[in-house]
Amino acid sequence: MTVTADMVKALREETGAAILDCKKALEQYDGDLEQAKAYLAEKGLATAKKKEGRVAREGIVEAYQHTGGRVGVMVEVNCETDFVANTDQFKQLAHDLALHIAFASPLYVSREEVPAAVVEEKKAEFQQEALATGKPANVVEKIVEGKLDKYLSEISLLDQPFVKNDEATIGELLTRAVGDLKENIRVSRFARFELGEASGDEEGGGEE
Repeated sequence: MTVTADMVKALREETGAAILDCKKALEQYDGDLEQAKAYLAEKGLATAKKKEGRVAREGIVEAYQHTGGRVGVMVEVNCETDFVANTDQFKQLAHDLALHIAFASPLYVSREEVPAAVVEEKKAEFQQEALATGKPANVVEKIVEGKLDKYLSEISLLDQPFVKNDEATIGELLTRAVGDLKENIRVSRFARFELGEASGDEEGGGEE
């Protein structure tokens, strides 16, 4: 099957992968879009895993204001070299992350950063709610696990669906960027401010 430019364009729009990678994937799977998407997803994840441990101390701090200056965000996005930090794709990624944080209000970068005390408090709350239903203990346990997982995904930046494309999470967005830019990329920390919030109400995530 002949791979057309329109097919390559469609795959690139859905995956964010490089044009050459899209073309190769389509050729490998005889134009099958779904198989090509799965292949690119696996390839991107593998690339990201290989680069996870590499030092990422370059990057940029992106600032974003929304709704007439009533909401402001600052986010530090890191990569390995200043060359990548200065690329349009990396700058766009940082901008998209700041915009997302403004709209989605995450509290932490990842669920691993959520304090154990917060997790235990929410778990106890969900357990009390589940027990009130009168369901068996094994069912209650599953309900609590499901609610806790949903809660953590809602407050963790990397688990949230991207506001500009809810079919991909922020974590997947970063994975695609790693695959494209060939460097370790991570969000170190962020801060979100909303006019009228009391001091200390805003919470940010990240590493010290």
